[in-house]
Amino acid sequence: MNKKIELLAPGGDVEAIKAAVIAGANAVYCGLVNFNARNRASNLSFDDLPGVLRLAHQHHCEVFLTLNVVILEQEIAGLIKILNKLVNTKIDGIIVQDLGVFNLVKKYFPTLNIHASTQLTTHNEGQIKFLAKMGATRLNLSRELNIDEIKSLTSVAHQYDLLTEVFVHGALCVAFSGQCYSSSVSVGNSGNRGSCSQACRDEYEITETGNLYPLNLKDNSAYFDLPALVDAGVDSLKVEGRIKNAHFVYTVVDTWRQQIDKFEKSGQLQNNDANLHRVFNRSFTNSFLTGDLNKDMFIDSPRDYSLKHAIKESQVVLVEDIKQVKKAHYQKKNSLGDELADKIKDISIAKQTLSLSFTGKLNHPLTLTIILGDNDKTYILETESTLSLAQQLPITQSVLERCFKNFAFNHFDISDFNCTGLSENLIIPFKEISTLKNQATLLLNNSEKIMPHVDVPQLVTHKKRSDKLSLSILIADVKDLFLCDLTHADVYFKLPESLKKGCNKHIDILLENPHLIPWFPAVLIGKDYDESVRILEQVRPKRIVSNNTGIAFKAFEMGIEWIAGPFLNTTNSYALLTLQEELNCAGAFISNEINRVQIKKIARPDNFKLLYSIYHPILMMTSRQCFFQRTVGCDKPSIEDGCMLKCKKSTTITNTKGVSFAVDKQKGGYPSIYNNEQFLNIDIVNELSELFDEFFIDLTDIGSGSKAEPDKEQLLAQFENILNGDEYAQQNLNQMVALSTRNQYRKGL
Repeated sequence: MNKKIELLAPGGDVEAIKAAVIAGANAVYCGLVNFNARNRASNLSFDDLPGVLRLAHQHHCEVFLTLNVVILEQEIAGLIKILNKLVNTKIDGIIVQDLGVFNLVKKYFPTLNIHASTQLTTHNEGQIKFLAKMGATRLNLSRELNIDEIKSLTSVAHQYDLLTEVFVHGALCVAFSGQCYSSSVSVGNSGNRGSCSQACRDEYEITETGNLYPLNLKDNSAYFDLPALVDAGVDSLKVEGRIKNAHFVYTVVDTWRQQIDKFEKSGQLQNNDANLHRVFNRSFTNSFLTGDLNKDMFIDSPRDYSLKHAIKESQVVLVEDIKQVKKAHYQKKNSLGDELADKIKDISIAKQTLSLSFTGKLNHPLTLTIILGDNDKTYILETESTLSLAQQLPITQSVLERCFKNFAFNHFDISDFNCTGLSENLIIPFKEISTLKNQATLLLNNSEKIMPHVDVPQLVTHKKRSDKLSLSILIADVKDLFLCDLTHADVYFKLPESLKKGCNKHIDILLENPHLIPWFPAVLIGKDYDESVRILEQVRPKRIVSNNTGIAFKAFEMGIEWIAGPFLNTTNSYALLTLQEELNCAGAFISNEINRVQIKKIARPDNFKLLYSIYHPILMMTSRQCFFQRTVGCDKPSIEDGCMLKCKKSTTITNTKGVSFAVDKQKGGYPSIYNNEQFLNIDIVNELSELFDEFFIDLTDIGSGSKAEPDKEQLLAQFENILNGDEYAQQNLNQMVALSTRNQYRKGL
């Protein structure tokens, strides 16, 4: 093969980064303490970064920094401070989830390469076009995709000069990345903020199928699928594991390095993946990649499977034999750790030391001699003007030390600051000292231009289009069309995630009811994206709501007004501005994950509509896998093409605290899990109505919490009464909606 494929490794701390580099990673991704989606990792301080970059680049390894969480309005200033620092480092790219960060970087820090995080759930052609327009240089494809889908999307990405990454090893989420709210809802730790508490790994009451961990997937390993990934044109193979230790990182990266090297040289694969089984794993599956979504993807324990694998492979049953297998397993595992320790024992990421020496005498230039401590490389610079006798305030060591404070962006440690060769009572124009400092900084930056500090203007909020506050409702079935006759509210019609190819059912519904506003879901893969595009082209509605950026991009191309749905996770003003400026978005739902104070800080763009959902089922997670295989059971060995369109099962799972969650699957939808409570937030109507144009209620049947059939006509009437100031309507709603919560509005992110 001619193409070099990148091996991208995790670096949760400095030791793991060293391990990845020594093991042969082509690139490593790591995070700072703030703004990254692995808060449980040790992460880096900014002081660590120069040494990490120097170490990696010495080994021809790139470094990508994770800024891959949604950003709150009050954090924008801190984020800009970090970006101002990053532009003057050698960072090779930043990994981003928040749409607002795209806007900031594209406008103010264009030298930074933007990588689209897996949290953006990229799975269709339109999303790739969207990310290209936003300024991304590479994207991480959804890990739920199969190899044919990966190949097709990689081809599209390359047409737009975008590189693609695919996760090939490590933990798998059962939910679509970026579309999981289970941790946020249940314990207030949002996966979109790097605080996932991994509810999918939790123990539940035993299910009908006899499983205690019905949501727990095996780990991902595409070790023997390398030829297919190369054929698909994938640019980067990504290893998951920023909360894993250095031993794990070294072993996995080293094993993959050997596999890639052999395949690049000979076109053949190594058959032995034994070392992958010697570090933490939950057993392995490649079923997402092969498209065979079967029961074997699950394992009924989230704990380390490595020892069990060793015993299973040895086929021993006697206690003494098992002891010997166990001993051998740990000996081999420890030997890998010893190998790593030996290789990195002398590696340091300490800052380079810098010696600064100033010399000069009357009528001669001020001379600066710089010595880099690690290689004794010497640079000599001098001023254009000469030193003269000082009438007052002569140049002293303390003056020069103040001038060279934070020299070279703190990338070096100044080990010696020597002015003994500078004669006393002399002076030179201060601008000459500043020029000398700038020349030295440029020299130490390999003669690359130093980017000046950028002050990003603070956004101001604009007035609403109208003082009138309106209500909107969501339905998903023609049986609920009667509600349209009972209200002046906008009526959104929810389209399913799966659509039968060539079927005009939803086109006919929308054409026959032109007042309905199409509502597009967050996940639209393959034919379902194509069919959604066909609906847009055939119906050409005046307005849509889209939770999928691919459909949003298509609406933008067609000149159709569109609103950003609640699952686009908008939490700050710059995200709104991005949507408006890049895609002519007319308005957006503000995320239900943020609280009153966080919402209040958001600035509305000019001529832009703000919406908020005050009543809806609380989605915990959505999956391409089947939740029923491990709960109530299913006769099918694996998911078939027709499952999405035909299956409409439902059940519940109950955690060890006795809290039950609705597992729902409506026709045409992905299997989803919902909280036992409905989201009901009337407080925001009383507290922040001046910020919003529209409050929204979801009157679909999916995930209805208590499963009690609500009287939709009565619900609609009470919500309208709320907006009209009826003081009894809230009491009536609390009685009608028996199980409800507004905790996210109170707690926030």
